[in-house]
Amino acid sequence: MNNSLSGTARLIGAGLRALLVLTAVCGVLYPLAVTGAAQALFPGRANGSEIRSDGEVVGSALIGQRYDLPKRNPADPEEAARPDLRWFQPRPSNGLGTNSVNTQYALILSGATNRSGDNEELIRWVTDAKQAVIDDNTAGGWTPEPSDVPPDAVTSSGSGLDPHISPRYAELQVRRVAEKNGLTVGQVGKLVADHTEGRTLGFIGEPCVNVLRLNIALRELTDG
Repeated sequence: MNNSLSGTARLIGAGLRALLVLTAVCGVLYPLAVTGAAQALFPGRANGSEIRSDGEVVGSALIGQRYDLPKRNPADPEEAARPDLRWFQPRPSNGLGTNSVNTQYALILSGATNRSGDNEELIRWVTDAKQAVIDDNTAGGWTPEPSDVPPDAVTSSGSGLDPHISPRYAELQVRRVAEKNGLTVGQVGKLVADHTEGRTLGFIGEPCVNVLRLNIALRELTDG
């Protein structure tokens, strides 16, 4: 009996020592080492790829955000967001329309719409979104054709949080942004060209435009 209790005590003691050692190594030392290495080698990425403007953090290079007008009724949670057409607009976030599960790039709701291509609700959302893009970007006597509207203007990314749009969607918005800000099409078009990012390593992915960086440059141009 005593031998059994003694053996059990030794096993419990060994288990507790292993737990303490593994907790210290895996729960303290390893995270500290990884965090320290990340801060030393990639401080920008380790801190969330922050984007600053006038010395203040205004967003992340990895997370999209909307550019909307203030609500007419701030107390109404059901009021649909209205885009502020002075700014370049991002792609829809995780769905489309007011029935989307994530219309504000909320991080907790990252994910796709999970609707198939022949889903009637998705088709209606895309159709309505395409018409809204055409209406919003009619400017200077020019009205976009439905064929001018690229897919990323009316569909969300897989995460619903993509901060980029295609150069084609950015160019579609140039006339409207120029008109709303009292700028020339050439000035705004140059901003888009200057902020178009090429493929990673020259062959991975597609060219894209970070909307936040583009709008920061637009504000600097209008303020200047």
